Amino acid sequence: MAAPTILAYGTEEQKRRYLRPLWTGEEIWCQLFSEPGAGSDLAGLATRAVPDGDGWVVNGQKVWTSAAHRADFGILVARTDPDVPKHRGLTYFICDMHAPGVQVRPLRQITGEAEFNEVFLTDVRIPDSQRLGAVGEGWRVATTTLNAERVAIGDGPTPREGGMIGVVAKAWRDHPERRRSALHDRLLRLWVESEVARLTRMRLRQKLAAGLPGPEGATMKLTFARLNQALSGLEVELREDDGIRYDDWSFVRPHRVNFTGRDVGYRYLRSKGNSIEGGTSEILRNIVAERVLGLPAEPRTDKDVPWKDLPR
Repeated sequence: MAAPTILAYGTEEQKRRYLRPLWTGEEIWCQLFSEPGAGSDLAGLATRAVPDGDGWVVNGQKVWTSAAHRADFGILVARTDPDVPKHRGLTYFICDMHAPGVQVRPLRQITGEAEFNEVFLTDVRIPDSQRLGAVGEGWRVATTTLNAERVAIGDGPTPREGGMIGVVAKAWRDHPERRRSALHDRLLRLWVESEVARLTRMRLRQKLAAGLPGPEGATMKLTFARLNQALSGLEVELREDDGIRYDDWSFVRPHRVNFTGRDVGYRYLRSKGNSIEGGTSEILRNIVAERVLGLPAEPRTDKDVPWKDLPR
């Protein structure tokens, strides 16, 4: 998610410094966007960045930050002007995750893992040379990141019968004694939907090759979440007693996100987060309705109200 944003808004110096080690994996990045009081309403975030000499001093808290415990840098959105409406008072920064004042605490999830974290920022100094885009243009820059994130989650290249549909189809073939007509009907319907989604992803990738991702990526992320949850639920039913077993509750080491790995119980539990991470399905439906289908926008009574005057 960081690389497309740096490509679009970074200076030549920033591109030379960050893109190659990001691409090779020499430096790991995380995303400092969501906050305890600003998740779906991301523009309402309260983390403040105050000018100080040739840089900024940042104070606040971020949450649900995947891989923050391993990251070298974070892409950070902070409020630089509380006197203007919420979307116009944000600025986008590159934050050194090893800087003084950055504290990372793991968040344990239902699978037993801690792949994401909460991050506390206390008087963290960020040079102005690590700002991406203009002051006050953080929302525009962040939209580029969010579009790339939704494509990254929902648009992974997979072969025919790849991903979760392949896992469930294999379970069906391997266990003929557990086949029932109702499950067969569901499997076939989900197989068709998965293949349609795969072909649609191919078309979208061809479009992305011509430029940066747009709001259409929200449709693929929506589809991924719905199918992954439906397929993991079907797998649990198909596996019968084995489907509800999860042998590794003691697993506590930080883990890389894996949607189809490990055992049946893990896949079922992990899929519950698919409709939340990378933008909730409810918010993504609004994006698809307004920015893809061109339907009337929802009323937004706080659109022109200064952020400092909004109830929180």
